[in-house]
Amino acid sequence: MSTPAETRTDRLLLRRPEPADRDAVFAINADPRLWTHFPSLRPTEPAQIDTMIERWLRGWESRGLGSWVVRLRETGEVIGNGGCTMIGSDPDDPAARLWNLGYRLSADHHGRGLATELSRAALAAAARIASDVPVIAYLVAHNRASAGVAEKVGLQLVHRAPDPGNPDPSVTRLVYADRPLTAAQLATAMR
Repeated sequence: MSTPAETRTDRLLLRRPEPADRDAVFAINADPRLWTHFPSLRPTEPAQIDTMIERWLRGWESRGLGSWVVRLRETGEVIGNGGCTMIGSDPDDPAARLWNLGYRLSADHHGRGLATELSRAALAAAARIASDVPVIAYLVAHNRASAGVAEKVGLQLVHRAPDPGNPDPSVTRLVYADRPLTAAQLATAMR
């Protein structure tokens, strides 16, 4: 099963990414205001976005779902990216695979409920494709806005631990999920 190339919500137009989306997606993702919780992850070169879009497209091709490019329905303006992507060292291993809910929206559009609207559409799409696969959202503990979105869409906090790979060893990773996770799934979430 595959999700349509375009999904509409009340205020958003969610589209499968295309290489032509790179400049708009880069402009949003390169904004330092979006990376206060993990500055070293901020992309600084457009080629980094090319790599992201290629990864998203592989997800669409292999799983029928991946990150969307997010536009406002009213204007068509690109305001970010997000959705559910399949993660796991072996995505065909049901003991370790997960849908990862993620998004990055323009700082100019924060606080309007758009991330929640996007997240609800992503959860519905993931359930249509593979409802047997848990959905997670992982984030750093000081990113309260993202935690709030996870909670609004029904995900529960299931794990907290030091954030692997974070240059600041004091940072804690939170894992939210739509159901209890196995040890293998939790290991996937903590990579």
